Amino acid sequence: MTSARGFRVRALGEIAIRCADVAAMAVFYESVIGLERLHGDHSDGIVFFKIAEGFGGHTSVLALFRHDEGRPDIHPTGDRPPETGARSSLHHLALSLPFDEQQAAMDWYDRIGQPYSVQHFGWIGWRGIFTTDPEGNTVELVAYDASLKDPD
Repeated sequence: MTSARGFRVRALGEIAIRCADVAAMAVFYESVIGLERLHGDHSDGIVFFKIAEGFGGHTSVLALFRHDEGRPDIHPTGDRPPETGARSSLHHLALSLPFDEQQAAMDWYDRIGQPYSVQHFGWIGWRGIFTTDPEGNTVELVAYDASLKDPD
């Protein structure tokens, strides 16, 4: 149902992160998180990864941009590396996966020595596995399971 605006957002199409070290970030999202590289290379200053099929023909993607390149008419650029962690405007990035794959994710993180923590969100029935990427951004692998939902 559309509103008085005449449109309704259906999905997240893209999230883009400004990076100081695109190469390290690309290795993390491809090798640690397991996203499929769609286009680009760290030497290009931009890399696109597939998150999911998306909506209406627009694949949901994660884009990594070198912080000092881009289209200034659309995206501000700068000489200083981006702020991450507590000083960043990005709180965290959450990627969804099935609940029954979360144990495999934790096992994978254990095997490669990737630190993580787990949190439960009973009000909505989610479990999140939190880690950080090479630039300090928090990355969550989140899943729903009805058994995690708080009783009404």
